[in-house]
Amino acid sequence: MTGPVNRLRPRRSCLAVPGSNPRFLEKAQGLPADQVFLDLEDACAPLAKPEARHTIVKFLNEGDWTGKTRVVRVNDWTTEWTYRDVVTVVEGAGANLDCIMLPKVQDAQQIVALDLLLTQIEKTVGLEVGKIGIEAQIENAKGLINVDDIAAASPRLETIIFGPADFMASINMKSLVVGEQPPGYDADAYHYILMRILMAARANDLQAIDGPYLQIRNVDGYRTVAGRSAALGFDGKWVLHPGQVEAANEIYSPSQEDYDHAELILDAYDYCTSEAGGKKGSAMLGDEMIDEASRKMALVISGKGRAAGMKRTSTFKIPEA
Repeated sequence: MTGPVNRLRPRRSCLAVPGSNPRFLEKAQGLPADQVFLDLEDACAPLAKPEARHTIVKFLNEGDWTGKTRVVRVNDWTTEWTYRDVVTVVEGAGANLDCIMLPKVQDAQQIVALDLLLTQIEKTVGLEVGKIGIEAQIENAKGLINVDDIAAASPRLETIIFGPADFMASINMKSLVVGEQPPGYDADAYHYILMRILMAARANDLQAIDGPYLQIRNVDGYRTVAGRSAALGFDGKWVLHPGQVEAANEIYSPSQEDYDHAELILDAYDYCTSEAGGKKGSAMLGDEMIDEASRKMALVISGKGRAAGMKRTSTFKIPEA
């Protein structure tokens, strides 16, 4: 690899777009989603997949995706389509592609195989080796059991994604509403799954992304489900409809108050540990004591705010002696 690649791109809203639908591909370019993934898997009928590959190449090369992370979801390794998905898309539009999303990942070797294939193509067509990232989607019990190994399988990895629909089916969950709680269970049925994914992601400096909410016109329901994973620390969530984009961008961004406070903590800590500030290890910010742990927590919030393009509305003032 000849240069650094930003593996921590903004992904508050990850918009799914069928790769076989030119009208949707055109519309997606004008929506304020952080990431757009052009789908060759579930959103494409089997007979439409070969042509959809070329449609995606065309739109990646000719479309205006300014400000968006550009991703293509290929088919999973158990199908006959995967290698041709990757070869066609990366050879045809690799210069205008950020990541390949691999669904239904069950073990680390599936990530290693994709990494090797990407390396071969990059070398063949003259792309920077390692340029194209990988997003791994966990969609069944085996994938979750192996998620730690999956998350550590390649330096190309950028995100671990929860795929709720297939996961619910794989464990026989008694619900037909994707993302909603199953009847008869009073606690949060997804808490363990989300936390396993989050721990594996954070242990390997990856982002954690929540999957789709299929009741696309129920924005209140979307907000409730998104709020749970956002509270845990997830970086974003899939959106299936333009009406969900604004909600995702809001929910996975810090509030203005929290963002301002985080920036003030960073300024205050920088000052108190400096020569001018007395080289102290802790200090007071108003009525709050801050230290190195405070700084680390503030870095998370400020990083998300900056990635979202937020502007601070407060200014740090050096305390009077």
